[in-house]
Order: sequence, then C-alpha cells, then structure tokens
Amino acid sequence: MDAVERARFLREELEKHNYQYYVLDAPLISDAEYDRLFRELQAIEAAHPELCTPDSPSLRVGGKALDLFRPVRHVVPMLSIRTETDDGDSGAFAFDVRVRKELGLGEGEGEAPVEYATELKFDGLAINLRYEDGVLIQAATRGDGETGEDVTANVRTVGQIPLRLKTSVPPRVLEVRGEIYMKRADFERFNARAQALGEKTLVNPRNGAAGSIRQLDSKIAASRPLSFFAYGLGDTQGWKRPQTHAGILDALAAFGLPVCEERAVVRGAQALADFHRRIGEKRTELPFDIDGVVYKVNSLELQIELGFVSREPRWAVAHKYPAEEACTEVLSIDVQVGRTGALTPVARLNPVFVGGVTVTNATLHNEDEIRRKDVRIGDTVVVRRAGDVIPEVVRVLPEKRPILAPEFMMPSACPVCGSAVVRGADETVARCSAGLYCPAQRKQALIHFASRRAMDIEGLGEKLVEQLVDSDLVRTPADIYRLDLPTLAGLERMAEKSASNLLAAIEKSKQTTLARFIFSLGIRNVGETTAKDLARYFGSLELLLAADEATLMQVCDVGPVVAASLRLFLGEPHNRQIIRQLLDAGIVWQEDVSARERGGKLADKTLVLTGTLPSLSRDEAKAMIEAAGGRVSGSVSKKTDYVVAGAEAGSKLDRAQALGVVVIDEAQLRTLIDS
Repeated sequence: MDAVERARFLREELEKHNYQYYVLDAPLISDAEYDRLFRELQAIEAAHPELCTPDSPSLRVGGKALDLFRPVRHVVPMLSIRTETDDGDSGAFAFDVRVRKELGLGEGEGEAPVEYATELKFDGLAINLRYEDGVLIQAATRGDGETGEDVTANVRTVGQIPLRLKTSVPPRVLEVRGEIYMKRADFERFNARAQALGEKTLVNPRNGAAGSIRQLDSKIAASRPLSFFAYGLGDTQGWKRPQTHAGILDALAAFGLPVCEERAVVRGAQALADFHRRIGEKRTELPFDIDGVVYKVNSLELQIELGFVSREPRWAVAHKYPAEEACTEVLSIDVQVGRTGALTPVARLNPVFVGGVTVTNATLHNEDEIRRKDVRIGDTVVVRRAGDVIPEVVRVLPEKRPILAPEFMMPSACPVCGSAVVRGADETVARCSAGLYCPAQRKQALIHFASRRAMDIEGLGEKLVEQLVDSDLVRTPADIYRLDLPTLAGLERMAEKSASNLLAAIEKSKQTTLARFIFSLGIRNVGETTAKDLARYFGSLELLLAADEATLMQVCDVGPVVAASLRLFLGEPHNRQIIRQLLDAGIVWQEDVSARERGGKLADKTLVLTGTLPSLSRDEAKAMIEAAGGRVSGSVSKKTDYVVAGAEAGSKLDRAQALGVVVIDEAQLRTLIDS
C-alpha cells in the first residue's frame, strides 16, 4: 500500500474511531492503538505535506496561532428566538395560542392540534458549520447574526464534530447550526487538573466553551474538553431537505453529527407543557447545562407560512426554567469601575454552589438597588444565577442580620483613580468623571479613540490596545503619539513592517477634523452626529471648552443631559490635560467658521428629511443642506425649522404637522438654497 492509499485508510479509520468514542461513547480500540494510528498518519503527512487534506484527523491537535479572526458573513442569518417569560405551563399554552392564531386555526376542543418538535436549549456557544461536498471547510460564530468570526481551526479540534460527513452522496453545500458546550464532568476534571498544575481555571462550562473557541491558539482549544450538538440548518445546496424539523435532525444524525436524544415530536399545548415539566425534573441529572427547552413547529411548510417578526421566527420559542437559588453570607461589598466609568457594587460571598457552579461574587447593580434590598456586610442573602449565568442577590434574610451592621455608602471618589463620582438626577448609575484618565476605562477609551469614525488609526485594534495597556506603554490617548519603532517592533506578534505601518497611520491621524476629535474623546451622550453639530456651531475647540451649559444648549438637539455631560467631562482637569497633550502631539484640523458666523442660506437651520424625493437621494439632499450651512436631523422636534417631505412620508411628517413645523418639498428646498 503506497503513501496515498495508506493515508486515506488511516484518515477513514481514525474518523470511524472518533465517532465511536466521542459520539457513541463506545470505543472499539484502546487509546494506545488509536495513538499509534494517529502518529503513523502524522508521519506520512510530514513526509508528504500534499497528503494533508482538510478532513485529516491530524488537524484536531491545533495548528499555528492566528493573529485575529476573519469576519464571516452568514449566507442565512443566525437569528435568535423569542423567549417565553412565563416559566410555568402557561408559557407553552401562550406559544400554542400565538401559532394557532397566525395559522388561522380555531381554539375549539375538536380542532386538530399543531405538531411540534421539542428539544433542549443548550448553554454554550452557537456555531455554524459549513460542509462542501461533505468536507468541513468553515466554522463561524453567530456574532451579530449577520456576521460572525471564522473559528475553523479551533472547531476542527472538537472530536464530536466530523471533518467529513458519513455519506457517499453528500450535499453540495450543507450548513449545520449547533451548540458547542462543555459537559459538567469534563469541566470539573479540567479545573481540577488546572488547579493542580497552578494554572488558570474556567469560570463555568458555558464560558469555558465560548472562551475555548475564541482562542487565537488552536492548541489551547484542542486541550479543552468540548462537545457539540447539532440542532438546525443554515444554507443548503444540492440537497433535498426533509419536510419536518424532526426529519432534519434525523438526517443530521445519519450524516454522523451528534444530535441530542432528549427530543420529541408532540401535538398540542399540553404536550409542550408536559415536555417542559419532564425535562425540568431531570435537569440536574443531565450531563450538561441547559437553561430551558425549545419548541418549534415541526412542519417546514408551516414554518415558512408563519415567517418572522422582528428578526425572530414566529414558529419557535425558548421556554426557560426558573433560576436556581441558594443562601450564603455577604463577606464584603466592593465597588467595580466598568469600561464606561459605571460604578457597580459587588457582593463578595461566602462560596456557595448554585446552578452547577460555585458562586463567590454577585452583582448588586447600583446604589438604588442596594437601598431597596437593604444589603449590608454580614447579611445572609438569597443568591440566584440570573439566566443561569450572572449571579445576583435576590433578597436579604433580615432575621439573620448581625447587630449594628452598617448601611452601604457609595464612594464619592472613584476607587480606581480618585476622580469625582457623579450621578445624574434622573439616572440610577454613578460614574467616574475621568473618562480619558481612569485606568479602569483606559482600554475602552483608547479603542474608541482609534476607531474608524474617530481618529481612524488603522491597525490599532482591540488586541493591540490591550497589549499596549497591559505592558504599561500607553495610559492615555496622548501616549499613542509617543510610540516609536523599537517599542512597537518589540511587542509580541508585531513585526517591524507592521510597526512601521502603524506609526504611519498614527502620523496620518494627526490631520483630522474638529468633529472627529470631539467624537474621539468618548464624552458620554456625545455621539458622532452631536460631535458634528458642536463642531459646526462653535467652529473651534477653544470656544467649545469655554462654553457653559446655557451656551451648549443653543446647539441643535443638545439638551440638558448632553450639556451636563459635556461640562462634566470638559471641566475635569485630567481630561483637559490630556486634550492639551493631544494638541501638543501635533493633532490639527482646519479651523472652521462657526455656524453663527458662516452666513449660509440655511445657517442655524435644522431640517429633517422624510419620504422619497423626486430627483435627490437622501445623501445628496443632506450634502446640499450642509453645504448651505444647514444641519440634517434624524428626528422632528420643536427645534426643527423645516421638514422636507417626499413620496410615502411617514410618522415624521405626522409629527411635523402636529408640532406646526414648516413642511416643504424638494422644489421648495432648492428655492431656499438658491434664493
């Protein structure tokens, strides 16, 4: 047998044993024999690299570390499903009522029940597997539903996922949707081993699964005990789909993909409720975590008829279970500062086992919530895993409170940087005022500063920012402009060419606009549009810095909240210092004449566009208005001067008429500008 034939034989043999071991839990050979076959295949592929195919089991050990994950646009969006908030039997009945109503079916006793496919709602990471001609060629995360991340190298390391489908006639394209998860026993064994070696342990099975798949080094993913269940389809080509969801799952199982056996085809609402109750009773006995069950209309034809609403299918729902609770003691209350400056009190707890994990911390949300629940150090409290993920304090057991337990007081100074803590009159969250200075906010502030719509520093992304901050090379945005070639080239995974390109991008960013600079500062409540309005109105940074709240509120769409945010940020000495440092670093822009001084035909005028104009696109109309000194807003208010209405104008026109705002058409707009 030559190398080509032997390699093919070994690939087929190893995948057969992978399926027996990982999916069927019925190994046919010893670990030693499997290892011998695996090493032989590796030796052949090392001698003949051209024989290493995309479905080779050798790829399961992980390969070269990636610099980053490539974006993947889903052919068929990975949409979420609606959650039924009522965790009792009535949740199942409510779903059935909605389905029957949409299908035009009656509610009488003699009416035929709808057939449903029922399954478990796994607590892991949603993934899309793309097979072409039977071979796994790509795996992507859900992402935002439209675009995910390419995690193929990591997913190939999951033993339960076949690299080649078990069929002699594979579909030309088959996208399989499913969940990567970690069994409880595997999670506990992994943590025990990590603890013994003095390595970092995983927080919980869900985070363990998600974090493993998003490792840049696939060897790390390969070391994690991950599992997989298939539960649906994405894009398919060259394959006749079964007529039911249950039939799809049967077909996927026949292709060698793991499909959970805890599923059923039932008829009617009562059967749904029975399934929910039955799984709930055995929930703790399952080898993996779930947070509910899923109901789907079984007929694909009826699924198409029902369609979608708000990017959620009408034909499916997640019916969750009540969160698990336990009692424990509050040892202390710390205050954490988030990436946006929000201060969050956190209860440090006497460790307690809740919902499959040991809980040591629980969020107290904000100062009002602490007051409402009256949580104090030394209290015995009931802890719940909200959504079976985030622990929270549900209530205090006052009868067990120690004598003289003091009330909690939110600090007046940031516990990280010492800057003033502020809280708006109509807000529940207290915040650190030092956005650019506070170390807790540093990474997020820098990522925002360098983003495309801000200073647009190409190459300065999240990973590099983290590296620069963790290495204490960059503390404020001004430090970015002090970086040099030797420093950057010395960073991990940063070659001299990449460093040179980044320095060039940093230098290029010095030539910017006032609007971009304002937006880059990350002032709370000041988005890109407001930054443009401020730049247009004041024309210079010095005038903006000198403006009081009353002056700021003269700017279109700047109300009391935005004005207060501006004054708070710009009044903080730390922030002013960094702004000066940025200007000293060479950041410049073309000084503009303020809107008050510009004198254009539409100076100081705010217009709103609605409907379809006869000859102008929305962008063309906006450009014309701004060239004439005007400002285009997305919403109608009392400050709106004109609403430009075209065909099929909607609610904006109605609001304009209700407020008495002048409504004009395209011809009248041109007259205003040309007059």
